[in-house]
Amino acid sequence: MSATNPGGMPSDPAEALAAVVALRRTADRMERAAVAKALAQGWSWSQIAEALGVTKQAAHKRLAGLVAPARK
Repeated sequence: MSATNPGGMPSDPAEALAAVVALRRTADRMERAAVAKALAQGWSWSQIAEALGVTKQAAHKRLAGLVAPARK
C-alpha cells in the first residue's frame, strides 16, 4: 500500500491514474442505472439532461444506446 497525499490521492502516479479510471467506470455505471430508472419512471430526455447539467442532445447521444429501453 502506498502513501497518499493530504487530498487522499495516492502519491504514486500509476495508482492515482488507476484510481481515476476506477472512479470513471463507477460513475458511468451509476449514470446508466440512474438514467434507465428515470426513463422507466417516465422522465423525458430533457429532464434527464437538465439533471445531468448537459443538453438534451448530448444526453441522448451519449446514453440512449447504453440504457435498456423503458417498458410501458
